[in-house]
Parts: sequence; C-alpha cells; structure tokens
Amino acid sequence: MTTSTPCDVVVFGATSFVGKILTKYLWQQYGAGGALRWAIAGRSESRLQALRESLGTAASELPLIIADADNEQDLRGMCERGRVIISTVGPYALYGETLVKVCAETGTDYCDLCGEVQWISRMARRYQASAKASGARIVNCCGFDSLPSDMGVWYLQQHAIKTWGRPCHHIKMRVAALKGGVSGGTVASMMNLAREASGDAALRRELADPYSLCPPDHGFTARQTELKTAHYDADFQAWTAPFVMSSINTRVVHRSNALSHNAYGDNFRYDEAMLTGPGLKGSTRAIALTGTTAAMMLAAATAPTRRLLERFAIPKPGEGPSPKQQQDGFYKLVFLGLGDEGKTLTAQVRGDRDPGYGSTAKMLGQAGVYLAQDIPREAHPGGFWTPATLFDQQLIERLQQNAGMLFE
Repeated sequence: MTTSTPCDVVVFGATSFVGKILTKYLWQQYGAGGALRWAIAGRSESRLQALRESLGTAASELPLIIADADNEQDLRGMCERGRVIISTVGPYALYGETLVKVCAETGTDYCDLCGEVQWISRMARRYQASAKASGARIVNCCGFDSLPSDMGVWYLQQHAIKTWGRPCHHIKMRVAALKGGVSGGTVASMMNLAREASGDAALRRELADPYSLCPPDHGFTARQTELKTAHYDADFQAWTAPFVMSSINTRVVHRSNALSHNAYGDNFRYDEAMLTGPGLKGSTRAIALTGTTAAMMLAAATAPTRRLLERFAIPKPGEGPSPKQQQDGFYKLVFLGLGDEGKTLTAQVRGDRDPGYGSTAKMLGQAGVYLAQDIPREAHPGGFWTPATLFDQQLIERLQQNAGMLFE
C-alpha cells in the first residue's frame, strides 16, 4: 500500500540495518495513526512489506512509499508526502546527494546519521542557497556522530554562561566507557572516504582542517589539538588514546560555534579522546588502541589492503551487531570545560544502548520527530544546520524521556 496523505516523518532506507532498528523504535513509541503520522520508504516494495509484517498485524496501516535513491522523480514524490525525511541510506557520498538536492529545492526538512565530513561540506556548498530559498532545514550528524558531542558541548556551555557569565574557552570530551558493535554500512562509509582521499590531495588537506565544516568567512585561528598518539592527560589523571570519531565530531562542534555567531568564543578549543586508565595498565591500553587504529587507517588508505579488509576482515552492508549486542551496549562521555582563572565545569552524556545503532536509532528518530512537530520555521529558517544550532533543551528532554540518554 502506498500513501498520498502527508506524513510528519518518512523513514527513507527503512530496510537498511539502522533503518530497521529505527522503524521498530518508532513503532514501539508511536504505533500507527496516533500523534505521529509516519511512513517507511525504500526502493523494494517486497522488503518494505516484510518489514511492516514483522511489526505485527496492527502495523498494516503503516504507509509504504517506494523510492529509489537515484531516481529524482521518486524522491520528489516522497518529499510531497512527508514534512521531514529521515535518511539512513549510506554511504551518503555514494547514495545521498539526490535526496538532499530534492529536499533543498522542495522545502522538505531532512536529517540523517551521516559522519562523512567531506560529503557534508560538499552538500552545504552546493545546496545552501536552495535550502535558504525554500525553507528546508537540513541537519546532518543526528546519530552518535555527532549529536552527543555537539549537544554535550552546547549543554555544558549553557551551564558555563549561567554560572560564570561566559562560555568555556576550552572543552575536552573523553570517552569514559563504550560498548558496541560496527555495521557494514558504517564501514562502507569509512572505506569510501579512504578511497576518495587516497587519490585527492585537496581532499586530504580539507580533512586535515579542523574548521573544514565552518563557513568560509569563519575567521577562527585558534590552533586545535588532534590527538593521534597515546597521551597522558593531567586533567583526567589518566592515559588517553585517539577516538576514531573525533575527526567528524570536532568539526561539527566548530561549525556550531561559527553558525551561532561565535557563541563559544573566537578562540574556542575542543578535542576528543578515549580514556584508557591510569598507570602502566592505562598506558599499555592507550598504546595498543593507538596502534590498532593506526594500522586500520593505514590498511584502508591503499587499494590492495583496502580490498583485503573489505573481503575478509570487516562486516558487509546489512550486517551489524545482534539485538542482544545492541541491548547490552552503552556509552559514557565526560566533558571537562575550562574557564578563566583555573575554573572548571564537568558534564556527562550517557546512553543505554550500543552507541552506533541501538542508541543512534533512538536519537535520530527523536531528532526527526522534534524537527517535524516542535521547531517553528519563523525561528529557524532554511539552510544547513548542526544539531546544536537547530535543537535545544527541548530535544535533550525528549532524548532523556524517550531515548535512554542522560545529560547531567
């Protein structure tokens, strides 16, 4: 069954690995025909029907929309039926541009879980003018990369301004605990980025720029720290290792600062790493994690070893952590804010599921629902936004009430 009735939210790519988790989450939260009008969309009608049937007989009223990521006519028809499109169709650099183009041109709001920094930059350059003209709000990075980092910094800065009258000039985010799996879709995005960068010197320079997602006139000159080796952090009294997602999270946070008229300050600094513990044990873990990460990145950078990884060592698209692994997963992020005269503030962001999938699906779903129901267009016009510049405390409350997250 298809639908011509306008929906608040359309889940595009509903039969992907994350799309299935998101669909089941929205069904558990909202059912069909209730306060949220929503639909599932994808290119295969039979797979959409099978997904709907897996939800139970009561889901028979959930609308289906058939649309292919490469078919602009399909996507325009889908956008006519939805106020907000939540896209899980990645790698976005391969399959995502046409939908962003159509949303920007038709005034349809959009959010995704993309962590592909080069693609986000490219889309903002190409379609910002269209989105501003049509009123479409485009929000990337509404999953584990980079909503917890971006909203965590925003949350801590609100407390700093309330407490000190000014924002923190430097914030460190440290991953204190994390348990979760990796899906084939995420790995495919990483492999595609490595493939693009290996043959493009300009892209490699862009990826090395901590302000690459900021508008061209951002004016930031503060030197940012990119933690690439094992390092002892005296502020946490523990060893640290590089955090693989910092390359996207830090750039989103700096874009938020730029889009909010330098609300964090002209010389704001931000960095991320993983805590591995104190003493010799912490040092050993930090060195081991650093070595493993470096080896994977080196292998992904060259075509022969990348093909070996894709064939033998990494999950295929559609594969990922089991339901039990998602259920048993969790994360805890600690934010340390540094102010003038040695003042400090700390905050934590926690999640109760595997970060990349169980928790990502819930935060992405709530971001889409919030965008559809709670953000007036008069206050937030069209354009490319970040989570922290479009969302606010109301989304944090939604996440705490409905998505198993805690900000404190």
